[in-house]
Amino acid sequence: MEANEQQYELATFAGGCFWCMVKPFDEQPGIIKVVSGYTGGTTKFPTYEEVCSGATGHYEAVQITFDPVIFPYERLLTIFWQQIDPTDSGGQFYDRGGSYKTAIFYHHHKQKELAESSKKELEESGRFQKPIVTEILPAKEFYPAEEYHQHFYKKNPTRYYSYRTGSGRDDFLKQHWEVNDDEK
Repeated sequence: MEANEQQYELATFAGGCFWCMVKPFDEQPGIIKVVSGYTGGTTKFPTYEEVCSGATGHYEAVQITFDPVIFPYERLLTIFWQQIDPTDSGGQFYDRGGSYKTAIFYHHHKQKELAESSKKELEESGRFQKPIVTEILPAKEFYPAEEYHQHFYKKNPTRYYSYRTGSGRDDFLKQHWEVNDDEK
């Protein structure tokens, strides 16, 4: 076991299509790994097709292993909010349905407090005209997605960037968050 491994934590975020939620967190200092997967539902070991059907109750999500000393949870929350439309209760951008809704899955009480505080701060900022609907939920079993979904942005960069642009995500982020290309 590596010396710092005992202080690593997990963070789990659902932000619509998990392809778009890996790169913003990946390769940051203190981020150990980012895994695409499914969580929040009832089906054990679901497949992508099952999750997309809407029958499992799972969200597409990313689970991040991080060193909170190097990369605090608050920074993860900031990055998360800047990747999504937190006012959309029906999915994210082009992707519709429960599996594409946004949520923060907390792993312990402190994460819950920080998530609630960041949501309240965003609500009070006036950045959005509509209410913030992103849920804050207790973490449940996380099931890694199929291998072809892992680090999709590296494996299929052309398709990844076409999807981001075509889905409307990039235009929304630019309009509301002023996110530059390095942060997508």
